[in-house]
Amino acid sequence: MHKIAVLAGDGIGVEIVPQAIKALDKVAELFGYEFSYTNGLIGGAAIDAAGEPLPAETLELCKSSEAVLLGAVGGPKWDNLPVAMRPEVGALLPLRKALGLYGNIRPCFLFPMLADSSTLKREVIAGTDMITIRELTGGIYFGEKKREKLAHGGEYAHDICAYTTAEIERVAILAFEIARTRKNRVTSVDKANVLETSRLWRETVVRLHQERFSDVELDHLYVDNAAMQLILRPASFDVIVTENMFGDILTDQASVLTGSIGMLPSASIGGKVALYEPSHGSAPDIAGQDIANPIATILSAAMLLKYSFHYYEAAEAIETAVNQVLEDGYRTGDIMETGKTKVGCQEMGELICARIKK
Repeated sequence: MHKIAVLAGDGIGVEIVPQAIKALDKVAELFGYEFSYTNGLIGGAAIDAAGEPLPAETLELCKSSEAVLLGAVGGPKWDNLPVAMRPEVGALLPLRKALGLYGNIRPCFLFPMLADSSTLKREVIAGTDMITIRELTGGIYFGEKKREKLAHGGEYAHDICAYTTAEIERVAILAFEIARTRKNRVTSVDKANVLETSRLWRETVVRLHQERFSDVELDHLYVDNAAMQLILRPASFDVIVTENMFGDILTDQASVLTGSIGMLPSASIGGKVALYEPSHGSAPDIAGQDIANPIATILSAAMLLKYSFHYYEAAEAIETAVNQVLEDGYRTGDIMETGKTKVGCQEMGELICARIKK
């Protein structure tokens, strides 16, 4: 019996997470697994019910589970709260920190039948299949923050970006090890021409490469150039490793290359309990309308099977089912094309489950 904490969260989270649960239940039935789900409050829903974005009960639930499946958090309703109380800041960041989730694994791959849904030309996007490893618990998001009034008027603010060698090493090791299971190529992204933290980043990655991973091809890009190359030659990347804020920006840029951010899953790992969530947000503008794309969440469940439980065949069964549904011409609104069949969130989940085979 595997214990999974389920945090649907806000907005479309309550619609997409049940579709991932359906997929997990289907593979459990086919492969003889047992999953136990316990629901917890997080984000705006937790603020409304318990007065805080990450209640102690939710954190304890996550720590006592074997994996966490998250929907999304946030929405306009809570945007004007003090910064520390906002769902994104008061829930996601402390949850990652408490669980020791230092590495975010975010795949970006193109389903061939969605090539025309990309904002890029087919010949540019064809063959895109990369993974970005983003450092998740350091950098400017977790550095000291200060804001104060100035005597002559106006204000002063600072956010400190800080990294230790150990923080860089562990995420770089993760990237090199994942690259060895793929095309054996790592691109490290920094801003070493300007930032001292980036100079430490590059020096550490180079040393690790020389000492332990010389069999892996390594190159370096400044973050501004990396953003440009993601548009010019996305299919040339294999594994990208970068610091927290750069990774946040680049993964959102990469997510739209393959048709829709609603297609891409993610996993945050490092501690005993990993967290799995779609790459998109809570999309409050479409919440409650049964039109959200659940595929990213369903594929996040496949990553859960792979990384937390090492059920590789079951994970592949879900991925194959998603591919089959797309080949059969079914589309949610965000990836809709002329001549295809438009379906809603729940129906897409049911169609995928029906195609999961052992």
